[in-house]
Amino acid sequence: MSQLIKLGIVKDRKGATLKIFNRLFPNFLEINYLTPSEYINTCWSQFKKENNNDKATNGKMFEYIIASLFVRENLLPFFVAPQITFVPNVIFDFMFYSEEYGPICISLKKSLRERYKQADLEAMALKQVHRRAQTYLLTLDKGDAENANKKIKDGEISALTEVITATENSFDTLILYLKSLTLIIPREVPIIKAQQIITLENAGKVR
Repeated sequence: MSQLIKLGIVKDRKGATLKIFNRLFPNFLEINYLTPSEYINTCWSQFKKENNNDKATNGKMFEYIIASLFVRENLLPFFVAPQITFVPNVIFDFMFYSEEYGPICISLKKSLRERYKQADLEAMALKQVHRRAQTYLLTLDKGDAENANKKIKDGEISALTEVITATENSFDTLILYLKSLTLIIPREVPIIKAQQIITLENAGKVR
């Protein structure tokens, strides 16, 4: 059975992208890498050798690679496709919940163009409820990321914490930062609705 299925990251066993991921990375726990950004670069480069230009497949593969990296780095628990109570009509790609800041939300866009605007609006809606929450936008387009971060610095983007290129050193810094936090499943009130929560128990099924 697919590792992503065992983990609960993917539910659709017949999905085309899952089949590609399973074929390219039959055991992602055995992929050798020195840094998180190298892992993303290695996996994405191998995928792109397929010469696949389907946007839906590209986006989903980016999501699967990032999720598998979180498991490799033991960044658990994390929430898949979370909907946060009192933040209507917003579904992030991933979320960590930290004792220090509450929600740490991750959105993925392989390339940005104007998509950072939507991510900023979603981050703004989140901050209306969780003032200390942080939102990161991950991309594979270094130029777009640099332009968006300049807009953050200039105040044109007001709610996003940072835009990060997943194949660059800034991604390694983000992973180290996430590791420094105390990641938990909120106990006080059911503030999160997610497709799945990927925990240490899930990870044990593929180790």
